[in-house]
Amino acid sequence: MKRFSSALVALCLLGLESPATTHATDKIAPEPAATLLLPYFEVDLSNSTGANTLLSINNASDIAVLAHVVIWSDLSVPVLGFNIYLTGYDVQTITLRDILVNGLLPQTASAGQDPSDHISPQGPFSQDVNFSNCNGILPPPSLPASFIQHLQLSLTGNASPIFSGLCAGRNLGDNVARGYVTVDTVNNCTLRFPSDPQYFGASGDATDQNVLWGDYFYVNQTRGTAEGNPLVHILAEPPSPVPPEFTSSPQYTFYGRYVGWSKVDHRRPLATNFAVRYVNASTNGTSLIVWRDSKANQQAFTCPVTPGSRPPWYPLGQEGIVIFDEQEQAQVPQSIPFSPQQQGLIPFPAETQRVVVGGSDLPVPFNFGWFYLNLNTSVVPNVNPPDDPAAAQAWVAMTMNSGGQFSVGFDAIQIDNATRPVHRRPGQP
Repeated sequence: MKRFSSALVALCLLGLESPATTHATDKIAPEPAATLLLPYFEVDLSNSTGANTLLSINNASDIAVLAHVVIWSDLSVPVLGFNIYLTGYDVQTITLRDILVNGLLPQTASAGQDPSDHISPQGPFSQDVNFSNCNGILPPPSLPASFIQHLQLSLTGNASPIFSGLCAGRNLGDNVARGYVTVDTVNNCTLRFPSDPQYFGASGDATDQNVLWGDYFYVNQTRGTAEGNPLVHILAEPPSPVPPEFTSSPQYTFYGRYVGWSKVDHRRPLATNFAVRYVNASTNGTSLIVWRDSKANQQAFTCPVTPGSRPPWYPLGQEGIVIFDEQEQAQVPQSIPFSPQQQGLIPFPAETQRVVVGGSDLPVPFNFGWFYLNLNTSVVPNVNPPDDPAAAQAWVAMTMNSGGQFSVGFDAIQIDNATRPVHRRPGQP
C-alpha cells in the first residue's frame, strides 16, 4: 500500500506539470547509440558546387559492428538501403552527392571480404571480424544509372520507374533532393528496411548495440557557407522487469509505427515540444530543420502530392505554436491538433523540411525572438500509439546566417519526450 500510495502521488504531480516542465532522464543526448538520425538532407542536383550534405558514422567501441543505412524521402518512403562495416573505433564519412549523383556507395568490408586488410584496415586497438553473410554484398558495387535516376526522381518528388511510376516525395520545383537518413546497428548485411517485417525482434536484423555516434554538415560552395550538428543519437533500451502496477507502460518508440507500437524495436522516442531562438533582421536570417513522425508506414503513392488526399496524413498539423519576442510579447497563430491540417498555420507539413523563418511558410511578427513548438498531432487515418494517440515525436534544429558569410547550427531545446508528452502550450489553461 505504501508503494502504491507513492506511485499515486507521483501521478498526481505529473498532472500538475506546466508546459515548461522537463524530464531529464528521457532526453536525447549525443551519446553512443544503436540508431542515428540525420534529420534532413539536401543535395542540389543542378549545381555541383551547390547545396550538399555530409555525415560521419563512427564506432565508439573496439568491437567491430555492422550498420545499416537507409535513405528516406521527405515523406518517409525508403528509397535506398545499404550496409557499412566498421572495425573497432572506425569512422566512415559519407557525401550524399557521391551517392545521389555518382552512384558511389561507401566502400567497406569485413575480414572475410577484405583478407588483405586494404578496404577496412584494422587499427592497433580494433577488432576486425568476418561477417560471412556479407559475402557478395560488401564492398558494394557502384549503383547503375537506372537506380541513380530512381533516387534523383524519388527525392525530388517525381515519378520513378522503379516505383512503377509512383512518387515518394514533394516536388518543390528546384531539383534539390531532400529527405532524411537512419543508421541502425545490425547483425547481418540486410536488404530489408526498418519498415519491413523481421527487421526487428529476437530473430531480426537490428541489434541493441549502443556504439554509434556521428555528425553532419550542410555545405554550399557556391554561397561559401557551411553549418553542422551532431546526428540525433537514439538509444536502444531493452525492456526490463517492471512492477505489476506499471505494466501499462507507454508504447511509443522511435520506430513504433513499423512494429505495431509493440516496443520490439527498443528505440527511445524523441521529444514533441521544443524551444528555439531565431533572428530575422536585415542580412541575418534563420532556418528551422524539422523532422516529424507521421505515424504511417508510407509507401510510394500516385503522383503528385495532394494536401488532404495523397498521402492521406499530409499536411501534418500541430497542437500549438507560440512566437515570443525578447520582451515576452507573444503571438499565437491558429493551429489544428490533428492531421491532415487544412487551415491555419502549417509550417512543417512533411516528415522533414527546411523552413525559412520570416518566409511565407513561417511568418513572424518580431525581428528577434523564439518559438515554443508543440508538434504533437493525432493523425487520421493512421494507427496512432494506443497509450496516447495525440503524441507525435519530432526533432528540431536551426541554422543562423549573417550576410551570407557566417553561419552556425544547433539543436533546439527539448522540453519533453514522447513517452510523457506535454499537450499544452504557454497561455493555455
